[in-house]
Amino acid sequence: MDKKKLLNRLRRIEGQVRGLQKMIEEERECNDILTQMSAITGALHKTGEEIVRSYTKTCIMEYDKSGDETLLEDLIANLSKFKNL
Repeated sequence: MDKKKLLNRLRRIEGQVRGLQKMIEEERECNDILTQMSAITGALHKTGEEIVRSYTKTCIMEYDKSGDETLLEDLIANLSKFKNL
């Protein structure tokens, strides 16, 4: 996982959330607010996908080296958390 890219992505999301707060303070139209919320949700989901992808690769590589079944169990448990986001 590229830490710098991930942090940049999260900073953009943070800016989007601040923009959403401002939109609400300014009593912008509901459709504009919902559009912004949808963009934020999509960005968070995409960020989560990147983290899951990197985590999955790391777990599989570690499992190949060690054969430790708990690594796969941890991977499965964490993947089930992500599907609920």
